[in-house]
Amino acid sequence: MLAAMSPSPSPVEPARIRAARGRDDACPGALRLHTADDGALARVRVPGGLLSSGQALVLADAATALGDGALETTSRGNVQLRGLPADAGAELGARLRAAGLLPSDTHDRVRNIVASPLAGLPGGGPDLRGWVRELDALLQSSEIARALSGRFLFALDDGTGDVAALDADVTLIAQPVGSALLRLGRSADAAPVADPVRAALAAAEAFVGLRSGTWRVCEADPDGALLAGRLGLEPRPLPVLPGTRPAVGAREGALCVGLRFGRATAEQWRLLAAQADELRVTPWRGVVLPGADPAALPALAAAGLRTDPGSAWERATACTGAPGCAKALADVRAEAAAALDATAGPAGRPVHWSGCERRCGHPVGDWVDVLATGDGYRISHQPGNATEVTNQQMAAAVAAARRTT
Repeated sequence: MLAAMSPSPSPVEPARIRAARGRDDACPGALRLHTADDGALARVRVPGGLLSSGQALVLADAATALGDGALETTSRGNVQLRGLPADAGAELGARLRAAGLLPSDTHDRVRNIVASPLAGLPGGGPDLRGWVRELDALLQSSEIARALSGRFLFALDDGTGDVAALDADVTLIAQPVGSALLRLGRSADAAPVADPVRAALAAAEAFVGLRSGTWRVCEADPDGALLAGRLGLEPRPLPVLPGTRPAVGAREGALCVGLRFGRATAEQWRLLAAQADELRVTPWRGVVLPGADPAALPALAAAGLRTDPGSAWERATACTGAPGCAKALADVRAEAAAALDATAGPAGRPVHWSGCERRCGHPVGDWVDVLATGDGYRISHQPGNATEVTNQQMAAAVAAARRTT
């Protein structure tokens, strides 16, 4: 049976469709640093979230030597270093090049590729590492692709629907015998393609050819029909996909470990690197460790990493907040962490804490919106249904909202 997989804009802050941005994309990279209140920020692209243990150690060493001693994972499976000196770009770039983490200066920011983290492992679909490497190489060889924004996202899904649910700009969903379905933006349809990776690159290059001035496919071509026509595709309704992300804890063939709000100290990062030859950074602020020993879970938990799938921390996210962001009205991560640690029982629906109205990093779909107001928080999970609470009332109010059906 075929049915449309719902595009999932936020019910609290619907995605805006812009005719054109009217300004350059300022998304940071490994060479183009972003100035924040806590220093410069670098974003290292990690296609498919794939890191060797050696590369993970290079990132940990860079965070210690150049930054604030911690690393952050992003919703695109990339890794950020914060608290850098303004002139750290040259030394950071040299470290990354030596580790194979910066193979192209010119295409650094366009290498945004997420992939199903359990692909090729028990319970997952086919191994997608070949697709990741091929797409990364094709992107770097394409002069047209240089014009993509740093926010343009490719998703390579193993057929389970986990990263297909992220509404990437170009999504490949693996099908039998090496073929795939190609989805454009938030379209409810997808087209079968025989050469998946080259089809994905062709779609990205066609988007550049629209010359729309937008950064994302959903802004220039909301239903994907324009690009599908240009590419000669024949879309059909998307199949129903479970879209289940890996829960933290032990599973056959791997350990899944969560990072509190995606942030880990260099020492925690080194501990992760010691468990497996390969780390797979997920778009959900976690790391999959293929082949890791389940006996390591207690040590990982003792180090402050998330290993309990029944914790209130599951599906909880937060923006940077104060003091890292000048626009934030509260230290939302510290206050959210205290609320989550004080909450017993299952997580319920996703929740996101924001320090200001921009709601940076919020999830898609159905989620509880916790917005700092300066006097406390405004909590909502449906448009027009908001509750104002004090800091002291916030934990209980969030827990109640997450249980609401």
